[in-house]
Amino acid sequence: MPVTSVTSAPTTSFTDIASASSGAVRTAKKALGQEDFLKLLATQFQAQDPMKPMEDTAFIAQMAQFSSLEQSSAMSKDIALLRADQTLLTANSYIGRNVTVEDAKGDPVTGLVTGLDNDPVDGVTLTIDGISYPLASVRRIESAGTLFPDPATLPAA
Repeated sequence: MPVTSVTSAPTTSFTDIASASSGAVRTAKKALGQEDFLKLLATQFQAQDPMKPMEDTAFIAQMAQFSSLEQSSAMSKDIALLRADQTLLTANSYIGRNVTVEDAKGDPVTGLVTGLDNDPVDGVTLTIDGISYPLASVRRIESAGTLFPDPATLPAA
């Protein structure tokens, strides 16, 4: 009973099948995970005919799929961490700038960003006049001071 591919289509795990046959409520998983793959591999080894063992090529292909699944999972976690760091860096660049955000009612609020918070639940929020606003509510960013001096105030050359 060789398994030749792992897909991300909705699937049912062995525990779901066992639960369904026992009359319990079944919840479908969206994708196979590492644990499911190992259960499948263990079940395959238990059910194989000793006179006809699994071919080496099939076993190698399954191990390659398992390795690929593990690497994809690790990469997904790394990308999520990278995105969180990038969001924090973006918010950090707003400190000391005048920013227009939308409040909970949808009204614009403009003020100087004096700080930021990185909350695990709410994400990154900007502090304007002592009130926190989500980073996603930013609508406009301006420099707090003038970037270029007024030519009339420069000394004559």
